[in-house]
Amino acid sequence: MRYAVLGGGKRLRPFLLIESARLFGAEGAAVIDAAAALECVHAYSLVHDDLPAMDDDDVRRGRPTVHKAFDEATAILAGDALLTIAFDIVASADASPDVRVGLAAALARAAGVGGMAGGQMLDLDQDASWDEAALRAMQAMKTGALFAFAGAAGALLASAPTGEQDRMRRFGGHFGAAFQLADDIDDLIRDGAAGRPSLAALVGPEEARAMVGREADAALALLAPFGDAGEALAGAVRFVVDAVS
Repeated sequence: MRYAVLGGGKRLRPFLLIESARLFGAEGAAVIDAAAALECVHAYSLVHDDLPAMDDDDVRRGRPTVHKAFDEATAILAGDALLTIAFDIVASADASPDVRVGLAAALARAAGVGGMAGGQMLDLDQDASWDEAALRAMQAMKTGALFAFAGAAGALLASAPTGEQDRMRRFGGHFGAAFQLADDIDDLIRDGAAGRPSLAALVGPEEARAMVGREADAALALLAPFGDAGEALAGAVRFVVDAVS
């Protein structure tokens, strides 16, 4: 479990959650707990995605994947434990019962059949006939759902109005779409069109870069009412854009 969750990475999802919470005046242990839970869910998804039955990857972040460093049974159980410990962390957080329940329910939806897990199933099942709408829908579930949770959870931890929670959920969704497009562009340039289809492969790298820009603009527009207070989150958006510029 430590090998999976502490083995590098950008930590963008917990960063977005922490900065979203800070935007509404929430800081402290409960925010850190929610961010840690989110990263545990993300790490679990990577461990399972790398398995031979799914993406069959041997290397992640410059190191052997968990099933290569240990074995497949260990990888499956480590992933299971990372997912369940995430909900233990949320349930034990120093927050009101309403906030804890809201976080747990939202995280379950983001990780489950209507979110990340369902999106991974669609990704495994896709073929070359998929159009832009189908690829966007799949990516919104597989990648976007956890980013959307990150934004909304930060606002929820601050007990922000539901309209503001929805604003930050949409911000996270646009951020996630831009992030996935940028990742697909990198894969396309490095590996060509081999492997499962992606939105970048479908539209080409130049149009994909333009799409990153449009998603980034939508995310930044949602932050505009916060002015300078939203600069940390705006900087994260620009980080994604700069990666494909």
